[in-house]
Amino acid sequence: MLTIGKLAQAGDISPDALRYYEREGLLAPASRTERGYRLYGEDAVRRIRFIQHAQACGFVLAEIRELLHLRQADSACCADVRQRAIEKKLQLAAKIRAMQAMSAALDRLIADCPDGTRSVDDCPILAALEHVDGDPMRPP
Repeated sequence: MLTIGKLAQAGDISPDALRYYEREGLLAPASRTERGYRLYGEDAVRRIRFIQHAQACGFVLAEIRELLHLRQADSACCADVRQRAIEKKLQLAAKIRAMQAMSAALDRLIADCPDGTRSVDDCPILAALEHVDGDPMRPP
């Protein structure tokens, strides 16, 4: 059995994060000592690593909770997990496209202010951001 400190060390995570995972229903201590200290089994280390790997793939805690529930559901199959992965991939692709559009808009704004020597009152970037008609990313 591992204390919360030992589990935190093994999972390279803070004890506060472990307590948060517990509140979020992602982790539960196997037992408690007479004094109320949490004790975790060896499977907790594997679960922490699962959570960390899922987060690295872009899954948020609510989605990770769903994946953990699928793992324990008798009626679930790999296709259910695969579908979640496909949905996450599509969400990430949409975010990437949105960020690329933001980057392109910033490129245009920066190009409209090539030397940055104008006064703030005459700044084309600020003027474009204030523009309300048409494309707000194009200077008036």
